[in-house]
Amino acid sequence: MSKAAIAAKEKLVDAFAEELKAAKAILVIDYLGLTVEEVTAMRKELRENDVKMKVIKNTYLRRAAAKAGIEGLDDTFVGPTAVVYTDNADDITEPARIVSKFEDNFDVLDIKGGMLEGKLTSKEEIKELAAIPGREGLLSMLVSVLQAPVRDFACVVKAVADSKDEAAE
Repeated sequence: MSKAAIAAKEKLVDAFAEELKAAKAILVIDYLGLTVEEVTAMRKELRENDVKMKVIKNTYLRRAAAKAGIEGLDDTFVGPTAVVYTDNADDITEPARIVSKFEDNFDVLDIKGGMLEGKLTSKEEIKELAAIPGREGLLSMLVSVLQAPVRDFACVVKAVADSKDEAAE
């Protein structure tokens, strides 16, 4: 193997290691068996939510993870592997939610494991996390809860005003 080829591979590993270091959520998935259209649809939805998906040789993944200081994911870097990750700290649940949705729709997709905010996470934990609404959903639920007392008070005031109007007539 030429020195140029080795240098190019080393550069690829270094660049991916930097991306893994910055990642707040990392999921390792087996996507073998999905059609091109299905993978394209998943990648599109991931991209729209500021989540990246890369398919890299397992050897490079192990080296990049080691350079990034990530331990414990080597067991998942076996067989067909794609890495789904985001550096968006506002919503680390988004990758889990999107991949989990596709896993539910397509039996061939399999979540192997992952890492959330530096902590190893099992497939079951990722599925539980995916069931939690996203940041926008949680904020809208909070607004609804905060509006409820005001809405109830307005209904009571309106009912009192209506009853006084009926009594005056």
